[in-house]
Amino acid sequence: MPGIAVRAAKRFEQSTTDTFAHGSAARRGWTLFIACAGVALVIASMVALNTALSGIAAATSATQTQLTWIVDSYTLLLACLVLPAGAIGDRYGRRSALLVGLAIFSVASAAPLLLDSPSQIIAARAMAGAGAAFVMPATLSLLTAAYPPAERTKAVGVWAGVAGSGGVFGLVGTGLLIEVFDWRSIFWTLSIAGLVLLLLTLTIAESRDSTAPRLDVPGAATIGAALAVFVFGILEAPAHGWADPRVLACLVGGVVLAVVFGVIELRRRHPLLDIRLFRDPYFGTGSAVITVVYLATFALFFLVTQYLQQVLGYSALAAAVALSPMAIPLLSLSALSSWYLPKLGLRTVVFASMVLVAAGFLCMRTLTADSSYLEVCWPLLVISTGFGLCTAPTTSAIMTAAPDQKQGVASAVNDATREVGGAMGIALAGSILASSYHHHVAGALVGLPEPVRGPASDSLAKALAVAHQLGPDGLQLAERSKEAFVAATNNSYLVMAVIVAVASVFVTILAPGRDGEQLDLVRRRRGRGASGAKSVAGPGNTIPPVSQDESVGTARG
Repeated sequence: MPGIAVRAAKRFEQSTTDTFAHGSAARRGWTLFIACAGVALVIASMVALNTALSGIAAATSATQTQLTWIVDSYTLLLACLVLPAGAIGDRYGRRSALLVGLAIFSVASAAPLLLDSPSQIIAARAMAGAGAAFVMPATLSLLTAAYPPAERTKAVGVWAGVAGSGGVFGLVGTGLLIEVFDWRSIFWTLSIAGLVLLLLTLTIAESRDSTAPRLDVPGAATIGAALAVFVFGILEAPAHGWADPRVLACLVGGVVLAVVFGVIELRRRHPLLDIRLFRDPYFGTGSAVITVVYLATFALFFLVTQYLQQVLGYSALAAAVALSPMAIPLLSLSALSSWYLPKLGLRTVVFASMVLVAAGFLCMRTLTADSSYLEVCWPLLVISTGFGLCTAPTTSAIMTAAPDQKQGVASAVNDATREVGGAMGIALAGSILASSYHHHVAGALVGLPEPVRGPASDSLAKALAVAHQLGPDGLQLAERSKEAFVAATNNSYLVMAVIVAVASVFVTILAPGRDGEQLDLVRRRRGRGASGAKSVAGPGNTIPPVSQDESVGTARG
């Protein structure tokens, strides 16, 4: 009897997996909808509170540091738990991981409705980030398991487009809520949306790899600590400076822990993440490009939102609506990636996209304190076109390069690069903006009393508040402060353009072309011949034979 029960359980599990992987088009489409809704909820929650910080500060008496951590605690927990969460989904079920993550997210999002101290809200947001860490990798790995290889790139393209546009959706939604209700409505909305999505997730089939090994606990603990320490250092850099000993200690400590993680994984029979995957041109290119793209994305949102609200005088809702056209090229180009990627190859797509992003940032430097919306909109469309061109292809490259039984981990790598890139983007943009603004506004404060100079030199928001208190005498201070802020944002845009341009050169050298070859490895591979080599197929390409020691042994979709 026990043997019959075991065999019946195995048949049921196999039939469930087969039904999931080979279900009808309608069932796959429903899975795609739920996956996109899940990633949109997670990304929207990252930016949701940016428009509500003033209301939270007034209601809870939170300090500026506490307000920062109300936003950042979510990102920190999401970044450090996403890799272990992806592995747990592979082992115990991706739908189950999605359900657990949504349950945690929903309860944690509702907690601030009952809690009123800043420290309690920070803790609740951190818990919501922990739930989001289970949601993000599960949504993408469910798609790659549900769709056959021929249709997978298109589905991943839609998911990537929604993920790239999630920040815009979040800004528009929360701006509308703040316009009609108070800041607590954001938490109500996030909690209810999570619960509704949890119920909808019950309607899709489970997906798991029955042969997946147990969780690599040493690897999970090490990489979680590495990401937590490194991201913590990045988040603290704008407040304390990049040369602060605590910041440097965190950055160095995170890198050291990452190296330790690599050593551990090389010695594990069943590693959490086979780091040799990064030698694969598709996996390595995808990871690098997504990191740079999200660094630029979050830096852009950080800078342009403040410009629209504080310089041009837009409300939170108006600023969000002003950014909404960016979603058009992001969604359309991501959905079309399965058409243009095979024709152009990953190398050409990556290079073209990053050139557009760098050019768009340079165009943003033409803005002034009295620019029109049209002058703001067209550079944003150039940048979002670059984002949309490469987001889906690089995501597909990561997922296709990883073995089928590691789709959850591959999705988690994709998500972790987004979180680290986003945190670095905000920290870099914030640091450059603060130091540059302080330098440019100094001339406008000459001759003013110290009680005015001190706050006005800290930020544009404080300068405008001081100018308002001065009455007519404050008009000149307000105008000069806005000009200083625009000059500071121009410096930030220039740095972002340089970072993206330099990255485009290195990443393009590493990226495989339409023929599947990398520029810097072509001669080496051709010189070694085909002895003991095997062919590895890429997403829409074929890589020439590589020697056994260079192969990562991955199963391609």
